[in-house]
Amino acid sequence: MKPQTIEEKLIYLLLERLERISVDSYWAHRASGVRGALIRSLEAQENADIQTLESLSKLGFQILERAAREKR
Repeated sequence: MKPQTIEEKLIYLLLERLERISVDSYWAHRASGVRGALIRSLEAQENADIQTLESLSKLGFQILERAAREKR
């Protein structure tokens, strides 16, 4: 499935970044959960709740930020 909208492209970029968090990181497990939820939401696109996608995306970006701080 190819991303159609800017929002979908951003979510796919977020999915790629969350996948790259080191498995040694505390945040890797949380990132995995968010990735799974985002993927399930995208696959059920006709039933996808915009607010859910926004919340998951926001949480994903917070996890990325915290994982990056931990890396320093």
